[in-house]
Amino acid sequence: MTREDIIRIIKEEEVAFIRLQFTDIFGQLKNVAITASQIEKALNNQIMIDGSSIEGFTRIHESDQYLYPDLDTFTLLPWIGDQERKVARIICDVYNPDGTPSEGDPRNVLKKVLKKAAEKGYTFNVGPECEFFLFETDEKGRPTNETTDEAGYFDMAPLDHGGVVRSRICLMLEKLGFEIEASHHETSSGQHEIDFKYADALKAADNIMTFKMTVKTIAQLYGLHATFMPKPVFGVNGSGMHTNMSIFKDGKNIFFDENGERKLSKEAYSFIAGLIKHVKAFTAITNPLVNSYKRIVPGFEAPCYVAWSASNRTALIRIPAARGNSTRVELRSPDPSCNPYLALAVCLAAGMDGVENGLVPMDEVSGNIFKMNEEERRKVGIESLPGTLYDAIKLMREDELITGILGGHIASRYIAGKLAEWNEFRTQITDWELDKYMIIY
Repeated sequence: MTREDIIRIIKEEEVAFIRLQFTDIFGQLKNVAITASQIEKALNNQIMIDGSSIEGFTRIHESDQYLYPDLDTFTLLPWIGDQERKVARIICDVYNPDGTPSEGDPRNVLKKVLKKAAEKGYTFNVGPECEFFLFETDEKGRPTNETTDEAGYFDMAPLDHGGVVRSRICLMLEKLGFEIEASHHETSSGQHEIDFKYADALKAADNIMTFKMTVKTIAQLYGLHATFMPKPVFGVNGSGMHTNMSIFKDGKNIFFDENGERKLSKEAYSFIAGLIKHVKAFTAITNPLVNSYKRIVPGFEAPCYVAWSASNRTALIRIPAARGNSTRVELRSPDPSCNPYLALAVCLAAGMDGVENGLVPMDEVSGNIFKMNEEERRKVGIESLPGTLYDAIKLMREDELITGILGGHIASRYIAGKLAEWNEFRTQITDWELDKYMIIY
């Protein structure tokens, strides 16, 4: 896509508004909307924002920042009705007035890690599996945690009440350029999954942000609320974002080795070892909410123990059966509330630490880890993921690779923001506490 292409499309399609989108450090999508008359100014990188008003960007006395559009992300938003003027979007990088990339821009963090890998000839590909819930709204349009859906895994209508909405989401995503590989009802009532084709990591992160925006928008059009909250309902499975990763060099998947054990290469095993080495430290990034740690507990399919397997779905890291260029490593702990730019950056950095240093992973665990007791897990060296956001932040602070990849600017602001979130949570008086203690004590 060129400047001329964008200007031509805007004129031919009579586009009225263009949303210049970017993401804050906590994964919230932001935008500045401009009219079509301002598109050349935008393409000249002259649209300014107040960075001090965005989480983690700048301080009040250095607030001016500029949006640099990534031309390849230009697209029309297909859900705008025929009776309305058309709207387009472009994803932007955030820059300082001196022309340097902003230290607070998560997209820039991922681009730096990818550049380092590219200098060694590597391309990092990612295929996410995003789960979400669809809930009813009340008479004021506010979300509830209720669903009339009574379906389970792979069920269809009439049990699956969200099938029509899910299908509409898929059609809208295809108009946005996604290749939808599968969609289905998930395990819990009201829970759904839509899988789209892998892409290079930067495009994959952009796609995740676009996916979440699309899901929420289409659900709202049907009077429903879509949430990527990891564990919105007690006692049922939460929503994950299993992340499939592979590395290519000279057009070949370096994780595949026809003659290797399980047809995996030395690099694949080292990448797994790197993830295992750093996973407890980067969990604060891949599982960023207080609520995230209500999902990664035993009994609800989400991995909570640090182990790997060629097929075992109770392990943190799984190797799907496909081989050849489809060989990949699946990390099962991330959830869809994470900032995908930061999450993919730390995953790649951790895996490449393993590859560059020739790390060897722990032995494969083939048994059901959830059925092992603590002593059995200890004997085979299986550790647990952090149990709370506070524990995760402590471990993140101690890992120089992870904080270094984020950079001092984002790391310090991310930690401060998450500690504030934890302190707010731990001082709350919950309904559970009142029901449990009020009468007895």
